[in-house]
Amino acid sequence: MPNNSDSQVKPSFDYLRNEHEDEINLSELFGILLEGKWLILVIALCVLGLGVAKVLIDLPVYQADGLLQIKENSKPMPGLESLTGFLDNDTPVMAEIELLKSRMILGKVIENLHLNIDAYPSYFPLVGRVVARYLANQNENALASPLFDLSHYAWGGEVIQVDTFTVPAYLEDEIFILQAGEAGTFKLLHDDQLILDGEVGKPASGMLKGHEQHVSIFIPILKSRPGTHFIVKRVSQNQALKNLRESITIAEKGKGTGILSLTVESFSPQAAVQILNEIANIYLQQNVEEKSAESQKTLAFLEQQLPAIKEQLDTATNALNEFRTRKGSVDLDIETSNMLGSTVTLKTETTLLQQKRDELRQRFTESHPQIIAIDKQIARLQGQMNAFDRQIGSLPETQQIILRLSRDVQVNTELYTTMLNSMQTLRVAKAGTIGNVRIVDYAVLPTEPIKPRRILIMAIALILGLMLGIITVFVRRMLHQGIEDPDLIEKLLNTPVYATVPHSRDQQENSKRLNTKHSSSYLQPAILALTNKEDLAIESLRSLRTTLHFAFLEAKNNIIMITGPSPAIGKSFISVNLAVVMAEAGKKILLIDGDMRKGSAHQMIGTSRENGLSELIMGAIGMETAILKTVHPNLDFIPAGAIPPNPSELLLHERFDLLLKNISQHYDLVIIDSPPVLAVTDAAIIGRLASATLMVVKAGQHPARELEQSAKRLLQAGVNLKGIVFNDLPESSSRAGYGNYVYQYTYKSGK
Repeated sequence: MPNNSDSQVKPSFDYLRNEHEDEINLSELFGILLEGKWLILVIALCVLGLGVAKVLIDLPVYQADGLLQIKENSKPMPGLESLTGFLDNDTPVMAEIELLKSRMILGKVIENLHLNIDAYPSYFPLVGRVVARYLANQNENALASPLFDLSHYAWGGEVIQVDTFTVPAYLEDEIFILQAGEAGTFKLLHDDQLILDGEVGKPASGMLKGHEQHVSIFIPILKSRPGTHFIVKRVSQNQALKNLRESITIAEKGKGTGILSLTVESFSPQAAVQILNEIANIYLQQNVEEKSAESQKTLAFLEQQLPAIKEQLDTATNALNEFRTRKGSVDLDIETSNMLGSTVTLKTETTLLQQKRDELRQRFTESHPQIIAIDKQIARLQGQMNAFDRQIGSLPETQQIILRLSRDVQVNTELYTTMLNSMQTLRVAKAGTIGNVRIVDYAVLPTEPIKPRRILIMAIALILGLMLGIITVFVRRMLHQGIEDPDLIEKLLNTPVYATVPHSRDQQENSKRLNTKHSSSYLQPAILALTNKEDLAIESLRSLRTTLHFAFLEAKNNIIMITGPSPAIGKSFISVNLAVVMAEAGKKILLIDGDMRKGSAHQMIGTSRENGLSELIMGAIGMETAILKTVHPNLDFIPAGAIPPNPSELLLHERFDLLLKNISQHYDLVIIDSPPVLAVTDAAIIGRLASATLMVVKAGQHPARELEQSAKRLLQAGVNLKGIVFNDLPESSSRAGYGNYVYQYTYKSGK
């Protein structure tokens, strides 16, 4: 028998943890999951329910798609080769994508489609939109009747279209309430303040109270019951752009293909198609206008230069004619004629380059590469012209004059002719401009939504629910830290484990049946040792009977107390069934329900708790009245009796000690089912009168600290803690090898 010292109950739990921390017992893990299967199932179903609710509540999202082709600029038209620098405009595909997302394009889309006006029916919170969708499908084009007399909510079939809605800047993104009236009338309210009264199909405006600012609205379509509320909001430009950009996706299909894929997502399939086609059309129009603008700008520059060239041509022609009239006809020799042709060509090229430079200077600075290149060409041509000028200076004066005058006429004539041809060519190019963008595919009306993905969401919800349930079971197990290995208890308390009692499904059914009883007149015995003698739990108690036989060879009396650290661990089950097993061995057994507070052994025996131990100790009844016969001839029973005001004081009374001494003489064994050790002091009082005490421990129920305190409290009170009964071992642990575990005290002690 362990002595009364703290050292014998000092835990060696750290050692045990280090010994087993690297071991993974798959059967134990499976047992934990099997034990918490209902919790896992409940959590999984709850999360799955949330997933189903999300699928039902979320609005369906539709996606429209289209294709654009960005072509490289074609070669310049004949006659425009010299103007290539003016018209080149190769734009990378990424730049085109950014242009498609720019305010220039999307701003026009928002304006044309009224995307800066948000108008929709007011639905019942959370589930109203789902109910309205269902009722609308049931009633087709008819308006659904309001539920629960909530007529100001929309219940299906309501339609509103707002083409114009202007508010002051500080009221943008603010919610206005539009209340439908009779015969197409409506009221617009803000913060319960009436702003205006209007009629469908007619513009309406009103003045804000306290402000000199107007609110105007135009509603061409309104279909609803009178009294229905609609939400109307003027979305700010920045917010509208943000919403639109978030709904569109633009990407190049393949690298270097120039094919852009556009997708637009919206709650309305018609809106998705309209938005995408509008973006494509506006972008195509902008691209054509940009190309046409380049031609127009060049044409305007040439038209500006043409009058000056015409004037210079007229002046040069008049000067040449006047000189010939005055001097007569002067013929140029072949060498001078060739020199004249060369100077005319150089002068013409120099003048065209100068015009091109003037055009570029309107867009670029002096340091731009194109301007620098033109300056170098002009300098080279000017050098060649200077060389010809020196040759001309060696000619006779008359030939010099006639050559210079002829050169001016020819140069201006050629410039004038070239500019006229260029202007005509530009007019043709402007009229035939098609841009470098082509719409390959317009959007078509989508038939199926892309979101929510019902099956995927529910599958993810189910998987997450199972994972969350499993995590919850393991976390609960970790936080609880209940011991499930009888070997650990032996090493922790230095107390032998006499028997492990596996979980019994039959006893679980018996407990359910006892909990459903409402009338004591129909009480029937619910003892597992009588209803199913072959149960593994009863086999374990038979092994415990053998162990106790040897343990009582040197006992001071034949009284045994059965207790436990806390309630609801199966003390009464062990006490009653052990008593029956002992009685079946031919011994005369007395079972006493010593828990005068919450005793429940009488329920399994099939009697009431009146006229029991409490009345017997107080002397209110005699022993012949308190001792009851049971269904087994060798088993007698004393119930707990009426609940006394002072159970501990009754147990401390000397009459209780005398009672046990007298009764024990008439029985082979007296078994007392006592209250929990940590709950009250009753167990410590009863245990001092017994020769042996068994402490029932439920598998996985008690942390190490609780077992330590229970054993320590018993030993400090002088109670002989003989051994441990490990109760309700899970079936998985039984299969793992603990189900038939019985501590054979006689073998270990050598007795």
